[in-house]
Amino acid sequence: MSNPAVLIVEDDSDLRQALCLSLESGRYPVLSAGDGKEALNILSSEDVGLVVSDVQMEPMDGRELLGRIREDHPALPAVLMTAYGTIEHAVDAMRSGATDYLVKPFEADEFVAVVDRHLREDGPADGPIVADAKTQQLLQIATKVAASDATVTLSGESGTGKEVFARFIHNHSPRRDAPFVAINCAAIPENMLEAMLFGHEKGAFTGADNRKIGKFEQCNTGTMFLDEIGDMPLPVQAKWLRVLQDGCFQRLGGNELIKTDVRIIAATNQGLEQLRESGQFRDDLY
Repeated sequence: MSNPAVLIVEDDSDLRQALCLSLESGRYPVLSAGDGKEALNILSSEDVGLVVSDVQMEPMDGRELLGRIREDHPALPAVLMTAYGTIEHAVDAMRSGATDYLVKPFEADEFVAVVDRHLREDGPADGPIVADAKTQQLLQIATKVAASDATVTLSGESGTGKEVFARFIHNHSPRRDAPFVAINCAAIPENMLEAMLFGHEKGAFTGADNRKIGKFEQCNTGTMFLDEIGDMPLPVQAKWLRVLQDGCFQRLGGNELIKTDVRIIAATNQGLEQLRESGQFRDDLY
């Protein structure tokens, strides 16, 4: 079986050609596209094992392309390139689902090393590249945790890459081929979060014209990443606790008991112990 191709997406034709030439050894087939739309067409018809894309492109930039890749090819590793390299941009790219980040200008050897890292047969193609020793230790712990089916809580300040670790754990777990669903509890209004997570029956509330399947049903057999759980309302916490304990729930306005098999990875930038003491986070859920 032939090796999967590296797809290089770059609107600068000279740079695109240079990147292709840097892989001319023939170890990997190379495909190229001048924009995001062309890249999506290639992905729909070719065997691609890695996408390397520029960020600054028009009309579809690299982040939009990455979003489409995560929707249609969730397990496909993607590397973003940009000349505007900062820690903030790198974290943003990783949280959006990028598996690595290259800052222009970079050496050809560095580029080839990244490709080797993600496509070599003896290494994982779905984890971030890190040099920091403490982060490497965290990834080793995450790899061990991934092999179990335990519920996981990730804590840390905003922007430290908690979703990156959540995706890493999912991609190295027995559930890797099942859905990964990410929900930011702080970004969804209280009256919508419960319906989004658990679904609702027709007529459950004003505007509920049809039955809607919730994320817990959509994510069955997969992993759900609940970000900012410290902002989850207490009534929703109670229903979430039942899912953790019994693996079942009811849609809003419904009487049917629905079973689900979902692994939970939760994250917070707040101190859960302090929230528990102040009555904002349930003791039993804590």
